[in-house]
Amino acid sequence: MAAEASGTGTRAEGTATGEPWGGVAPDAARRLLLAAITAFSERGFHATTTRDIAGRAGMSPAALYIHYRTKEELLHQISRVGHERSLRILSEAAESGGTHAERLAAAVRTFVRWHAEHHTTARVVQYELSALGEEHLAEIVRMRRRTEDVMRTLLEDGAAAGDFEVADSRGTALAVLSLCIDVARWYSPGGRRTPDEIGAFYADLVLRMVGARPGVGE
Repeated sequence: MAAEASGTGTRAEGTATGEPWGGVAPDAARRLLLAAITAFSERGFHATTTRDIAGRAGMSPAALYIHYRTKEELLHQISRVGHERSLRILSEAAESGGTHAERLAAAVRTFVRWHAEHHTTARVVQYELSALGEEHLAEIVRMRRRTEDVMRTLLEDGAAAGDFEVADSRGTALAVLSLCIDVARWYSPGGRRTPDEIGAFYADLVLRMVGARPGVGE
């Protein structure tokens, strides 16, 4: 879902009550986050100035520093919340009931759908990591490893039960997650497939990749 930051003509995912930014308070801090997401997605972190972010939020440059000490702190907040949310939805889907194939399909569908529905945020979360400071980057890397662990466990459990053919669970997990994440790079709301349809398509691809019967996870 997209919501326009007050006082600007730019849009970023999230609403005052929606996720993933509904919990950010006060309102001015949330508006700055939404403006930064749009700016970083359009221009990249390094080409975006604090003046640009504040202007998109309808605020003065000085007002930004009341809520965030640096531009990098803004990026860290965006990256942390985005990774936390995507990890949570992946974990919840992975822990749902059903066969190994059904659980894997649910995890892929959900992860892909999130990266499509929140494509602007996801582009920043996934592709601006190099701009984070050392300590903040280490925190995000730990979350990414937890995401990899969730997917690898799904694959290993299915392989152990004889439902999947997976020779390299770590490599396969990285390949699956890369497929899902890349949706944020090319997805457009005006495209011919909805986030749900893309999620279902990718789930079927992944089931085929690991040797599960097509259609089992639908």
